[in-house]
Amino acid sequence: MKLQHHLGGIENLGPVSTETRVFVEPWEKRIFGIHTVMMAESAHLSNALHAYPVEALPTAFKNDWTWASLRTGAEDMQPFEYFKYRYYEKWLGGISQFFIDQGYITAEELAEKTAQFRADPQAALPDKPHAALAAQVDAYLQNGDSGYHTLDSSARFAQGDTVRIADPDAVDHTRLPGYLRNKTGVVDLVYPGAFSYFVSTGVDGIGEPMPVYRIAFDAADIWGEGKSEANTTLYADLYEAYVQPAN
Repeated sequence: MKLQHHLGGIENLGPVSTETRVFVEPWEKRIFGIHTVMMAESAHLSNALHAYPVEALPTAFKNDWTWASLRTGAEDMQPFEYFKYRYYEKWLGGISQFFIDQGYITAEELAEKTAQFRADPQAALPDKPHAALAAQVDAYLQNGDSGYHTLDSSARFAQGDTVRIADPDAVDHTRLPGYLRNKTGVVDLVYPGAFSYFVSTGVDGIGEPMPVYRIAFDAADIWGEGKSEANTTLYADLYEAYVQPAN
């Protein structure tokens, strides 16, 4: 995992944006919509708990596309390039590169379309989606692609246990915040059932369904007393693969 994706506690990063709007520019809503439609048409939904008619959808899109796909695309960026772009610009770059890599469009075709709409911003957009696709998007937004599973065995840790967070080798994508590695906390809640992730992270440890814990950390144990407000507790939801006995 690269530097830009675990910045917690790093000093001298400059001013922090306090922007509260989800979408600052109108085009950002469209990027979010494209990502949502891609997830709603993703091939991985054939294994979701909710039954989706994936095979019958009138779409040429036949790949897996999940939040992990989007995040991996951003995490692959060179750090200095990463900080040059706004949040949804990174989304746009990752989605565009995905379609090029998968052969849905060539870089030349994308450049041609870009030039067309720059020259004529009012040019007609593609037709609205087929009714079956619109229904699929609505169903996905209501039902999601839950990774919840029944737990076959008991969780390794219980509420109140003191635990230490692992420090696995860095991989393309992880669900473990960098600032929690090797830190000690207390299990605050054991979520019922077990949870998987959209993709296997290999040596990072996420793959088969496993328990997930809400773990409480004293902020001073993470960043030091001089850099933490008194009586501050940080909570993190972590897969069991990242949790180890304290001793």
